[in-house]
Amino acid sequence: MQIKVKLFATLRQGRGKEMFLELPEGAASQNIIDRLEIPKEDVAILLINGRDGELDTILKEADTVSIFPPVGGG
Repeated sequence: MQIKVKLFATLRQGRGKEMFLELPEGAASQNIIDRLEIPKEDVAILLINGRDGELDTILKEADTVSIFPPVGGG
């Protein structure tokens, strides 16, 4: 199945802004994190089709997964 992945801020470095990944049926969000070699601690917000998602959420064909790193500031 094909999944659209959007990366934000520092997660784009060396990976790009947006991509499509081919994943096996039954794959979870964690599979994307693993494939892109993103450390778990670098994932602050994970959205699936614009809604809160978890690393163990099972994905469906044509889902859009947006991944945001922690942000600092004051």
